[in-house]
Amino acid sequence: MRFEADAQLPPALVAWFVSQGHDPVHVFELDLTRAADVTIWEHARESGAIIITKDEDFAVLAQLRRPGPPVVWVRVGNSRTADLLRRVAAVWPRVTAALQRGESLIELV
Repeated sequence: MRFEADAQLPPALVAWFVSQGHDPVHVFELDLTRAADVTIWEHARESGAIIITKDEDFAVLAQLRRPGPPVVWVRVGNSRTADLLRRVAAVWPRVTAALQRGESLIELV
């Protein structure tokens, strides 16, 4: 799966996606860190990427704009990168199953 990680998420998450066999990119790499959410949304839609973000605005876009990219909304509070990665790893099988079913908004809590 192709993922586009939003600015609030650490680049280490992108490395974790690679270790899981995914094709990730961080908005830092795309020079989109200061871009409007709609610009990031359109980039993900055009490139076939799934947005992973902590920004609730993308969850709203996922509900209002069709068609669009799926959104994985990380609703974990501020934490150390290692703790975030452990949390993502713990629920990742359920997240990927939801994406494979075609769900457009997956909340990671």
